[in-house]
Amino acid sequence: MVRSGPMSPPPLSLSLDLIARAHPDTVPDDETALTLLSDDDLAPELEAMLARRASPDGGLWVFAYGSLLWSPEFTVTEQRLGTLRGWHRRFCLLQRRFRGTPESPGLVLGLDRGGVCRGVAFRLADTDPHATLMPVWRREMKGKGYEGRWVRVETETGPVTALTFMVNRASDRYTGRLSDAELADKIAAACGHLGPSAEYLFRTVEACAGLGIHDRHLWSLQALVAERLHERRATCA
Repeated sequence: MVRSGPMSPPPLSLSLDLIARAHPDTVPDDETALTLLSDDDLAPELEAMLARRASPDGGLWVFAYGSLLWSPEFTVTEQRLGTLRGWHRRFCLLQRRFRGTPESPGLVLGLDRGGVCRGVAFRLADTDPHATLMPVWRREMKGKGYEGRWVRVETETGPVTALTFMVNRASDRYTGRLSDAELADKIAAACGHLGPSAEYLFRTVEACAGLGIHDRHLWSLQALVAERLHERRATCA
């Protein structure tokens, strides 16, 4: 069972209504915008990752910090709030498809070096790890933006070893450390065939708020993006 933190995060200024009003038009999919790896390409990498799994007796866990908090690709048997040390959650990966375009790429979260990240450790059924993990492995790894890694996650009932996804710094999608203002400009402007980049931000912040997780990076961004979307609406009007 996941417990909320001791203090509730501050209210959000970003909303789905504001996002929809600022981005009323649909965007067609452009399959050429991002080359995706096939399951045949991904399967050996997943097998190698499972071979590096330290202790199967501890269960099969995935550490979620972004979209997996609100849109997991697996059935969960248990979940715990957890802390990952040495890495922090940050918008640092360009998205030229799905929630952005090559001309106006959106941004998604990755784990980058340094700091601390609070998220959720999800426990999965362990009868067939490859089949269980393949959907989330495909989702996170097909665009070459992430690297899978087993990490130690601290929880209230003890540490667990979990699979998570760090940003691939060698990818041409990696932005490095942009300022919150620069990130907000990109997120507010971008929209792909799955919807606006701002919606990804909103749903992640909303999920964190529900869990009692207050990430200053996310809260600062959502406020800045809300300001830009209000300006966008005013300009269009």
